[in-house]
This record gives sequence, C-alpha cells and structure tokens, in this order.
Amino acid sequence: MKQMNYLNLNRHPVQLSFYKDRTNEFVEIYHAHQGMELLYVHEGQGTAVVEQQIFQMSPGTVFCFKPFQLHRIRIGELPKQPYVRSLFVFEPSVLDETLAPFPGLRAFFQSLWKDPLAPQVYRTTDPAAMDALLRSHLPRLAPKEDAELLLEEQLLFLTAFVHHLKSAAEPAGSPLTERPALPKASATAEKIMAWIEKHYMEPFELERLAQEIHLSPNHVSAVFRQSVGSSITEYLTARRIRQACWLLRTTDKPVQDIGRAVGLGNFSYFCQLFKKQVGLTPNRFKREPYEADSKRKP
Repeated sequence: MKQMNYLNLNRHPVQLSFYKDRTNEFVEIYHAHQGMELLYVHEGQGTAVVEQQIFQMSPGTVFCFKPFQLHRIRIGELPKQPYVRSLFVFEPSVLDETLAPFPGLRAFFQSLWKDPLAPQVYRTTDPAAMDALLRSHLPRLAPKEDAELLLEEQLLFLTAFVHHLKSAAEPAGSPLTERPALPKASATAEKIMAWIEKHYMEPFELERLAQEIHLSPNHVSAVFRQSVGSSITEYLTARRIRQACWLLRTTDKPVQDIGRAVGLGNFSYFCQLFKKQVGLTPNRFKREPYEADSKRKP
C-alpha cells in the first residue's frame, strides 16, 4: 500500500472535497501532498501525527499541513463512530497571489504556509459559523466546463476560509491554538520522532535510539506503536521518502545522491522502495511537473 499520496496540482491547482464521509473507507497511512492542505473535521475523534508532534483531533478541529509535510490521521473505534471531514488541497503560490490586495490576510496565510513555528492546529468554538461558511460557497463550487471560472470560485472560497481562520485565531495566544498536555506515551513517541528527524539520513539502529532516550528497545517499539499506530520502521521509511520527494522537486541533485542523502545508499533498493511508496520511479516523479506542463501547451 502506498504511504505517500501526492495529488497532482499541475493540471488544476485546487482540489476541494466537502463533507466527505470516510467512516467505512478510512485508511490510516502516512501521507503528504504536493500542495498545502487544510483539513476540517466535522465528526470524529482521534489523533494526528504531524512531523514530530501528536495532536488530539475532535469535531471543529482545523489542521494546516504545509507542502510535502508528513502526517498521519488516526480515528478511534471505527466504524462505531463516524468520521466526516472537508479537505482542501491547493498550490499555495496561487492563493498567495490572490491575497495580494489584502496584506494582513496574506501575511497570516504566508505564516501558515512557510513559518515552521506557526500553529498548525486550530479548534473552532463556533462550528455552526464554519458550517454556514462552507455551505454558502458550495452551490458556486459545482464542476464547470470553464476551468478558469471554477478556479476563481475556489480561490474566493479559500480566501473566505483563511479569513475565518485568521479571525478565529485572534488575538495572539488564542486558546484556539493551545495544545493540551499529552499522555506520557505520546510524549515518548514525540521524542522518538525527534530523534529520527536528526538521524533519518543515517543507517538505523534501534538499540542506539533506545539507549539515547533511556528505554529498552522493546519498550521503545511498543510505546511508539501504541501512540502513533505504526512501527518505527514504517515511520522512518515515510520520513525518508517524504524528504526524497522534496529534494526531487526542489533541487537538481542526481537521484542516486538523493537516495544517499535520505539514508538509502543502495540505489536499486531506493528506487524500488520509492516506487512502492509513491507509485512512480524517482526519475518519473522528478519529471512529472514538466511533462504535465508540456501537455497543456498547444
């Protein structure tokens, strides 16, 4: 099963999904997107792993995931409880251009997009207002033959959504962005992810990890699976592939050098693993935006 899910935003820079009921089709995987992702939870309780942090998730939660940012959603007790969400994935540079006439709103959005210290989780205190916002735009977001007209409506909606988020998050230090204290096991899992963040480009040794956080190897593995829902190896693989995707799209490094840079020095194994996780070979993934651009030209 692929762990990395990159929506192709080269043909159309915005993909919106409203009130999607994922109760019976939810798959718990590590994934990331080429663009920025805003996730709003209508129904469902669980947790979200975002980079090296674990957040509680409940109705009214908004997650802001940066481009290529690794994350994993966990829903508790499916299918006993429903999971309904709205998901907005888009190329941030396109929305940034739309926000140019609104400097305050644009600065807030750029913080969500680029600032590593910006809050990534917001908890609305007025779900009815959020629901009214979404439903007021839905009639104008139906599929259209004119792609430019559809894009205009989508960008107007995203502008309104980000403005709502900005208003709800003010003043600075709002409890909407505060993070509740974590259980001990989750705090330990975050330490493990922080260690991996420093060492994913090196050969992995569970014993070394366990020694440095002062726990036994078996306990480290058990605590991580309990809190995150995967093995440490699965998380490490996802982190390496996410970084490889980022380097393939943002640098001119040869594919073999990128494999070494993410701790996968065996070139053949790197290519096989990348294709398994992403669905494309590293070379194809690197070429894909340019191929899509060339197909659009007359």
